[in-house]
Amino acid sequence: MKLLLTSGGITNESIRDALIDLLGKPISDAHALCIPTAQWGHPMLGPASVRGVIAGEPPFLLTSLGWASVGVLELTALPSIGKERWEPWVREADVLLVDGGDAAYLSHWMRKSGLSELISTLPETVWVGLSAGSMVMTPRIGPDFVSWPAAPDDHTLGVVDFSIYPHLDHELMPDNTMANAEKWAAAIAGPAYAIDDQTAIKVTDGTVEIISEGHWKAFPA
Repeated sequence: MKLLLTSGGITNESIRDALIDLLGKPISDAHALCIPTAQWGHPMLGPASVRGVIAGEPPFLLTSLGWASVGVLELTALPSIGKERWEPWVREADVLLVDGGDAAYLSHWMRKSGLSELISTLPETVWVGLSAGSMVMTPRIGPDFVSWPAAPDDHTLGVVDFSIYPHLDHELMPDNTMANAEKWAAAIAGPAYAIDDQTAIKVTDGTVEIISEGHWKAFPA
């Protein structure tokens, strides 16, 4: 699977160009599935924000890019309908647009639904994560980013070997400072990146590339 791990979505032309490069085709020729599941695990999100990301209303910069088609894949429903029904939907998609919320909750439902096993068999599919949708691919998110009460710990899927601190210096998130990112990284005790909403991490065949029109910082292990 090809990864475009963002903090705020497709927020500038550099990130958009990286997406087109991963797709290997124009956005208008690509078929997308939107996964809003992480929102249900976060206490500040709910029906209105889920509708916003599906409808592509600002600031949700995923579904409104001019895709050939956009469908919705709700992971909490998948165990009840059977893999034989939903797996073809995923395999036919060019890109999965994975929204933010609580990454621990998203990790739980990726495992429970079976999607976490399937993604390793999709080498050409593009995963576009926004915030928790990106963090879920990392080994750990740090306790401060866990808001789902039933989460056993802060471990996530570990598809990549680094962690992500999102929304760096965001005007609506005064605690997301570089100083706090440095404390978070020290506790993570592994390689990590702090990224703002104008930055993305592109991962193809194990190669990591920073795409940015903003600011970011790498923290070695």
